Amino acid sequence: METQTKQRNSFTGSIGFVLAAAGSAVGLGNIWRFPYLAAKDGGGLFLVVYLALALTFGFALLITEVAIGRKTQESPLTAYSKISKKWGFLGIFSFVVPFIIYPYYCVIGGWVMKYMFSYLAFQGQVAVADGFFTGFITSQWQPIFYTVLFAVLCFIIVYKGVEHGIEKYSKILMPILVVIVIFIAIYSLFISHTDEAGVTRTGLQGAAVYFIPNFEGLTFKGFLTVCLDAMGQLFYSLSIAMGIMIAYGSYMKKDVNLGKSVNQIEIFDTGIALLAGMMIIPAVFAFSGKEGMSAGPGLMFITLPKVFNSLGKFGEFIGLIFFVMVMFAALTSAVSILEAITSSMMDKFKWSRKKSTLVMAASTFVVSIIVCLGYNVFYFDLKLPNGSVGQILDILDYASNNVLMPIIGLLTCILIGWVAKPKTTIDEITLNGEKFGRKTLYVVMIKFVAPILLFIILLKGIGIL
Repeated sequence: METQTKQRNSFTGSIGFVLAAAGSAVGLGNIWRFPYLAAKDGGGLFLVVYLALALTFGFALLITEVAIGRKTQESPLTAYSKISKKWGFLGIFSFVVPFIIYPYYCVIGGWVMKYMFSYLAFQGQVAVADGFFTGFITSQWQPIFYTVLFAVLCFIIVYKGVEHGIEKYSKILMPILVVIVIFIAIYSLFISHTDEAGVTRTGLQGAAVYFIPNFEGLTFKGFLTVCLDAMGQLFYSLSIAMGIMIAYGSYMKKDVNLGKSVNQIEIFDTGIALLAGMMIIPAVFAFSGKEGMSAGPGLMFITLPKVFNSLGKFGEFIGLIFFVMVMFAALTSAVSILEAITSSMMDKFKWSRKKSTLVMAASTFVVSIIVCLGYNVFYFDLKLPNGSVGQILDILDYASNNVLMPIIGLLTCILIGWVAKPKTTIDEITLNGEKFGRKTLYVVMIKFVAPILLFIILLKGIGIL
């Protein structure tokens, strides 16, 4: 095992691992999905539920995947078979998910680059024109061009390896991202706007909507919806069931305190998610009230540029640093997804990093092109089991996030909780004599609570609930 560890790339220490893992966790889901769900689900009520689940449900799944990676020193495709030979099929699922997600994540990353360059060229006013976003994604060549740019950046970082690529760039990008998020979050609090009806709203009022729990008209079914939304968001936020944390765990040195590192990832990720809400909700509330928060994914590409435009010249600057920040968040997440499938090829077929990165980048890029063309050449509408209507991107997103990820999480809990037993991961967590303060909670979560919650998420995802 020692020889294998030396041959295998690794993070230089806990800081490198935490920043890379947090970079993976802090992605587009945190920037637009978290604020949107928080606004939809009663503001502070969603936050309380989310924090409670992050410290229990999310923690159990996150530390399990990291422990599996470090214990086996293998990538997601091959790690599960090291825990139990009969459960090797779960590794295939864990490979398929990032392989499905990465192509469309590059497409969305390309959309972010388009907006970033628009603001960089002082064309923020163009970006707010009605139909700008729709016109861009339905054009044939522009989205492909920006997808290529984004994919090339990801390729370069993963091609350079763990220490000189992923860790090096995470140490640069993550601190910059945090500074920008904090700056915009504080600025949003002091925005005020008077609409055509003469009603003045402020960012501070928006912050109150965000942080203060709203129990008005709350029913049991409504509370259940909040809980399900919060659990679903944890998958996005913590990069659970994507194979990423197993891959990153396999690069963690044996002398690093695993439990402490996972706690730091949780704190970092949750902190950024909360700040993302502070960035977006106060600003959007000031300009369009609660109604403006129902934009969902369009919040980032349609609603926010209008907010920036109404701030005048300074709004151009705010818009630029916002999309630079989103670009960094998208890049660190996309890199981790590409790494999950690249490391799988390296471990399964004993390929070099160069060959693995080239093959995975090239094959997923073909899918990215198809996703781009899904808004023009290959356009169609398909009603999905959860009631939404979508194109190729939406189908890939639905298959990975609503079906495969809950299945992977559920089966991982069964494997560790009942087949291999919790001692398998607990021994790895306490390898160097470290204390495991949430050990009892962990056992209860992984054996009983988490499987039930994951089964409910799956039922909701396939439209039964």
